[in-house]
Amino acid sequence: MNTRVLVILGHPSNQSFCAALASTYVATARARGQDVQVLELGALNFDPVLRNGYQPEQVLEPDLLHAQGLIQWAEHLVFVFPIWWGGIPALLKGFLDRVLLPGFAFKYRSHSPFPEQLLKGRSADLLVCMDTPPWYYRWVYRMPGLHQMRRTTLGFCGIRPQKTLTFGPIISSSAAQRDTWLRRARTLASAR
Repeated sequence: MNTRVLVILGHPSNQSFCAALASTYVATARARGQDVQVLELGALNFDPVLRNGYQPEQVLEPDLLHAQGLIQWAEHLVFVFPIWWGGIPALLKGFLDRVLLPGFAFKYRSHSPFPEQLLKGRSADLLVCMDTPPWYYRWVYRMPGLHQMRRTTLGFCGIRPQKTLTFGPIISSSAAQRDTWLRRARTLASAR
């Protein structure tokens, strides 16, 4: 059974190790017959700043309208991004701020602090690079960027996080380590 997969590269450079992970995932998923679309956020043309909150409504650029269409189309999303300063990159945060809007990703309900989740039925994997050793990020820093993505962003909209793979430290990694990490991305894509 084919799954509709959307891979979102949240690193601004398509020459990064994140980009290598994303292309490895995409190639493997396509070879297995999955229907895969890709969004490289660094190649999109949009203002990443949500200028006035939700009021008045900020008109979406064509690239963001296209992104919303792909998110609605997708059954499974794969976010590939680095951890910078403990969290997700500004480009990815700005993309999420602009795209996951009320009426699209969630809907406020009167008399309830919890929204209606409009993106239910979708799942997501995270492939995350960092220069901090992943064990240190988990046990000392307590993974703020991963909690933000899994719980307070994807979960808030009804997208069910599945696997999270962390890779690092990238800065001091050898070619052999990077090859091992690319194999992990291949294995994850093969399991879909």
